[in-house]
Amino acid sequence: MRTVLECIPCFLRQTLGAVRLAGGDAECQERVMRAVLREAADFDRTLSPPAMGQRIHRLIRAELGGRDPYAEIKRQHNEFALNLYPELRERVLAAENSLEAAVRLAIAGNAIDMGVNSHVDVDQVAKIVEQALAVPLSGDVAEFAAAIDQARDILFLADNAGEIVFDRLLLEQLPLEKVTVAVRGRPVINDATRTDADEVGITALVPVIDNGADVPGTILGECDPAFRRRFDESDLIIAKGQGNYETLNDVPKNIYFVFMAKCQVVARHLNCDVGSMILRRAVGVAEQTATR
Repeated sequence: MRTVLECIPCFLRQTLGAVRLAGGDAECQERVMRAVLREAADFDRTLSPPAMGQRIHRLIRAELGGRDPYAEIKRQHNEFALNLYPELRERVLAAENSLEAAVRLAIAGNAIDMGVNSHVDVDQVAKIVEQALAVPLSGDVAEFAAAIDQARDILFLADNAGEIVFDRLLLEQLPLEKVTVAVRGRPVINDATRTDADEVGITALVPVIDNGADVPGTILGECDPAFRRRFDESDLIIAKGQGNYETLNDVPKNIYFVFMAKCQVVARHLNCDVGSMILRRAVGVAEQTATR
């Protein structure tokens, strides 16, 4: 899908942004950028973007003395999104198809990707929400609803802080007695951890586990054994975000991906436009079914 060279500009922007969030001066910014460039020069070109992101952000945290540069901005944007939650919940409940409205708003949260931005424009967020409720959705909501009804055990893979509030709207449309939410095991970029799930009320809603890893996606080989067992036991997995799509799309499990296609490479892979709202079943399970 995406290659090392295609991702380098994005990682450099993330590096500079992370150091600035941590209060690093010009000398610190140059030192960390040079370290990241040296690391990138030796990348294995077969690595997925989330695997590259793990290595880059480990290096950034090490250069910053182990600090998580995104910790405060994640807290702020959880709070920002929680302020939107009551109104958004009312819109879901009033919708003709509440599940579809919740899916659309969960994708709106993925589109906003609030935790990466030091400033969130309320008007821009409102515009994204309205667009999410109106534009075409690439996916079959009725098929998704049937999969939810048939599932015995649902594992929901969260993506980012801030966005996790929008995920709550979707979670509330699921049979909660069947649902477990999984977050990252350690900080990486603005991805949600157990702290974020607790801050936005997810831990009071359903059981929450972490995957033991610091990958901005879900690379099963990097996750701890307890998470992998839970993943294997689940008969329906709902995975938020492009990083989860890039790392799990070929896994032969019953996975539905919920995200926005944010780059041209992924859009080409999906045969859609950049900015498309995606509800898609993993190709791995479709191929497995076709061979039976």
